[in-house]
Amino acid sequence: MSKRPVSNPLALAVLSCLWERPMYPYEMTTTLRERGKEDSIRLNFGSLYAVIKSLEKHGLIEEARVEREGNRPERIVYAITEAGRVESQEWMRELIGTPVKEYPAFETGLSLLPLLPPDEAIALLGQRVERLDAELAERAEIAERTARMGLPELFLLEFHYRVAMITAERDHVVALLGRLESGAVVELGAWADLHRMIAEGASIEEIQAQIATYFPEGAAAPDS
Repeated sequence: MSKRPVSNPLALAVLSCLWERPMYPYEMTTTLRERGKEDSIRLNFGSLYAVIKSLEKHGLIEEARVEREGNRPERIVYAITEAGRVESQEWMRELIGTPVKEYPAFETGLSLLPLLPPDEAIALLGQRVERLDAELAERAEIAERTARMGLPELFLLEFHYRVAMITAERDHVVALLGRLESGAVVELGAWADLHRMIAEGASIEEIQAQIATYFPEGAAAPDS
C-alpha cells in the first residue's frame, strides 16, 4: 500500500460525502450515521475536525462558503477539489484491489492463548460463540428491516461483508472449541501441566522444559 497524505479511513468517508455535494462537518457526520457507516468507520466528531483540517492542508478539500443561520455560529461548508477526487479514487482502488495484512485483536488473542489455563480458554471461547450468535441474530433482524424498506444492495455491501466475517469467525471458533473439548488438540495435556506447574511455583528451567514439549524434536522453542 502506498503512503497516503491523509491515512485515517475517516478522511475517505469525508471525501465520499463531498463527492455528492459540498457539506459542513456536522452534515457529514449525520449523513454517515444515517447510512450506517459507523459499523465500518470509526466516527468521532473531534477527530473529524482534525481530519478535515488535514485534508484541507493537503489540498484535497477546500472552503466553499461560510453560512450563518440566525444567531447560530458561522459554519464552514467544504467542497472536494480535483486532487481530492483523484486521491479518493486511487485510495479506493488500493482498498478494493490489494489485500493487506491486518492485525485483528482476536487473532492476537488466539496466538497467545496458552497464557490462559485451558479450562478458562475453553469457557471464554464458548462465551465468544454466544456473543457472536447474539450479534448474528441482531443483524438478521436488521437485514429483514432493510429488505422491507427496499434499500438497494449497493448501499449494504459492508453490512453483508460484516455478517459473512462474523459467520466465518463463529464457525471457526465452534470448530476449535469442539477440538479442545474432545481432546483432539493433543497438546492439551501439556498445556494444562504448564499452568499446574506455574501455580505450584515451578522454576523457570522446569517451565521452559515443559514449553519445549510443545515443539517437535529439533524445532526451536521460544525463549521465556
